[in-house]
Amino acid sequence: MTEEQFNDTRPYYDSEVPAAIRRIAENIYFPEIAKSIFPEKDINSFAREFKQIKTVDEFQSKIMYKAIGRIVETTVKELTYSGIENISNEHPAMQISNHRDIVLDSAILGLLIYRNKLNTSEITFGSNLMNPQIVVDIGKINKMFKIIRGGTAREIFLNSLTVSEYMRHTITQKLQSTWIAQRNGRTKNGADKTEVAVLKMFALSSKKPFSENLAELNITPISVSYEYEPCDFLKTREAYISSRQPYTKQPGEDLLSIIHGIKQYKGNVHFTICKPVTIEELQACEQLPRAQCFIKLAEIIDQRIFSGYKLWKTNFIAHDLLNNSDTFSSKYSALDKAEFILYMEKGLDKIEGETNELRNIFLTLYTNPINNSLFNNINLDN
Repeated sequence: MTEEQFNDTRPYYDSEVPAAIRRIAENIYFPEIAKSIFPEKDINSFAREFKQIKTVDEFQSKIMYKAIGRIVETTVKELTYSGIENISNEHPAMQISNHRDIVLDSAILGLLIYRNKLNTSEITFGSNLMNPQIVVDIGKINKMFKIIRGGTAREIFLNSLTVSEYMRHTITQKLQSTWIAQRNGRTKNGADKTEVAVLKMFALSSKKPFSENLAELNITPISVSYEYEPCDFLKTREAYISSRQPYTKQPGEDLLSIIHGIKQYKGNVHFTICKPVTIEELQACEQLPRAQCFIKLAEIIDQRIFSGYKLWKTNFIAHDLLNNSDTFSSKYSALDKAEFILYMEKGLDKIEGETNELRNIFLTLYTNPINNSLFNNINLDN
């Protein structure tokens, strides 16, 4: 495949950055965005500096990762990580992550990679989010590539094939890592299960045998753990409505979730960069009937992600409240529990619905990481 075949999919080249920078700077929303990210700067002098940006690396270092760093400083108590040795410039990877926040899962990971002086990854960018033009420009300067959402069965297949070919091209030819979520859309219940369809999409772009095909991509699971789940009450509301009728997103709802996730206090946050899936593991999958190969691979990725969890006091409190127990009472104080209950009740009071059901949905969101760990015999003393 040649790069020109991916012009509708790929991020911007450096040569396309100056024009995009001018469009962003001339957009009516630019002053508001700039002021929210860099409130201490004079907007006119900042605009002049901004217009001097000429490359993707400049944009990421001077704007994007300063902005993400500011978000972390103001909404995260402590950001920690482990397994950074599992990322290297010499071995680009298909980074596959559990998905809790539309923007921050990949953005904060990118910040950690940048701070460790490693090459940042290209990131999936849902076509449903590519509006208006300023969003497209910011995303594509930030190494984001397009995934088209929806369509007929044939359109979905052809779009999946294009994305698969692009990611393989990026990893094997451009020698650049890519990031993708383990599922289409954020988990609304904290269960973090890899969708087999995502893994099948990886394989579409090669006719090599299963193990050789996927070994070429260096699949590397990423596990992200938030003490306070981004958009937890919005997710609770959506899950509640979905239990009664098909859920239809309103215009601008994704943007609302992005803004809410950015602004919300997240407490402690931990990223685990897990060990890549080995050729031996892929060969073991290959011994199974074809239909089972991808199911087994999903289980391997899930096990990595579950083992990488950092379980917080919010998870343990939610588990005990949901099960009316004190199983994990040693993991939190009475004050911790009272504060979490107050946080839950204040948030749920703003949602229309049956109180106990809303409470159970909310608590399940925080409890499922523990359930995943227990089911997979993972030590909870992390």
